[in-house]
Amino acid sequence: MAKAAVRAGLVAVGLAWVLAAQVVLAADAKTYVVEGSKAASLESCVEPTDLMRRRHMELIKHQRDETVHGGIRSSKHSLAGCVDCHIRRVTDQTPAPIHQKSEFCGACHAFTAVNLNCFDCHAAVPKGPGADLAAQAAHQAVGNRPSVQVGPEGEGH
Repeated sequence: MAKAAVRAGLVAVGLAWVLAAQVVLAADAKTYVVEGSKAASLESCVEPTDLMRRRHMELIKHQRDETVHGGIRSSKHSLAGCVDCHIRRVTDQTPAPIHQKSEFCGACHAFTAVNLNCFDCHAAVPKGPGADLAAQAAHQAVGNRPSVQVGPEGEGH
């Protein structure tokens, strides 16, 4: 009986910590859109902000699967589109690597203590002359094709 009470107390404390972290994250969330990025001038991302905060990785994985396994290339949920829109450009228009702890991806992932390994393989700055087109195409696609529906297990439908 005493063990059950201790467990219940620990669960309650754990839940309180999770709720407190969500409140702090929600309060600080606007700080993760970096000034000087295209995203800072937009009202929303390619999906509602709450969905992007909680499930962006599921959308990126779904896009990856469609591209790699199905040969379907679009940029609405592409990592390149994310980087191009959320990257901050310094005074000489040179892009700052997005995975640094002071930048968009790096700041949020450091705050939440989540390993950010996308950029072990993918470029942390836009590459090539058409890099800006990825973000433009992503935002144009918002109204032009149905959104990916993400199920409870994180599978795209």
